[in-house]
Amino acid sequence: MMPTVKTWKTRPAYVVLLEILAKKGDMVDDDLYDALKSEFEDLGYKDFNDLLLTLEVSGKIRTSSLSRGKRRVELVQ
Repeated sequence: MMPTVKTWKTRPAYVVLLEILAKKGDMVDDDLYDALKSEFEDLGYKDFNDLLLTLEVSGKIRTSSLSRGKRRVELVQ
């Protein structure tokens, strides 16, 4: 039996995150994390938050607080 070979992803996580938002529209951060996690199994929640922060600072997305501990993430057009 051959061992499974991990290959490099062809698209970085931030590109996939922006594509998910473009396709599905505004999302709650947990749902967005789950969608991204299906593509990047080894993505941790801290990495996800760093990704959101980077994209927000660069003006690609906007986050706003909903209920306790939940955030709404939207794509900036």
